[in-house]
Amino acid sequence: MDLNSIEEKMDKTISVLKENLAEVRAGRANPAILNKIMVNYYGVPTPINQVAGISVPEARLIVIQPWDVSILKEIEKEIQKAEIGINPNNDGKVIRLAFPELTEERRKELVKDIKKIAEDAKVSIRAIRRDGIDEAKEMEKESLITEDELKKAEEQIQKLTDKKIAEIDSKFEKKEQEIMSV
Repeated sequence: MDLNSIEEKMDKTISVLKENLAEVRAGRANPAILNKIMVNYYGVPTPINQVAGISVPEARLIVIQPWDVSILKEIEKEIQKAEIGINPNNDGKVIRLAFPELTEERRKELVKDIKKIAEDAKVSIRAIRRDGIDEAKEMEKESLITEDELKKAEEQIQKLTDKKIAEIDSKFEKKEQEIMSV
């Protein structure tokens, strides 16, 4: 039983949680909402940040300036298809994404969404814990480790799990504060 591999799996789960939380729009302009948008650039699906400069000149504005102006319409089309909740404004040179002020109702909805994202991450962490403990029990059954070593392994896995769950809670609370205080 390898505690490092268990920790790596848990870290990957937290990494995915960070990405998912970054994509949630908190009323502030965040270029991470464009991460999953691909643009057809000379027949090749390419991430938007590889065909354009993306900047945030104001708190509620993202400006996308393509290096090749001929793909401006393509970028605009892909942003609309992605349904990020913002209509792109194309002036022929750049695309502007203006983020509207969040209503109280929308903020509460977003908090529910991020709570679900955090819960899913906790479920993944617990599944990794269960798999690790099952693996340790199997090793004890096959007499590869002693009963005392099994207990120690279970305690270590539980401590690691508690630490990662606390980390998830911390990230959730930080994002919740960001959403509610905008």
